[in-house]
Amino acid sequence: MKQAVINEMTTEELVVKLTKERAALAKLNLAHAVSPVENPTQIRETRKTVARILTEVRRRELEA
Repeated sequence: MKQAVINEMTTEELVVKLTKERAALAKLNLAHAVSPVENPTQIRETRKTVARILTEVRRRELEA
């Protein structure tokens, strides 16, 4: 997910998306532990998306 898309989302949407992305990351990590995932870069991209969302939520908290 690109930063421009994250910036356009509301804070409530970001919290919901964060929950979904964290669940997806946990699922990917579990699947990778059992057997190698077909596309391991997907784990990295999901982790980066979680970090981007957390950064945007924190930035909005500091602005308020």
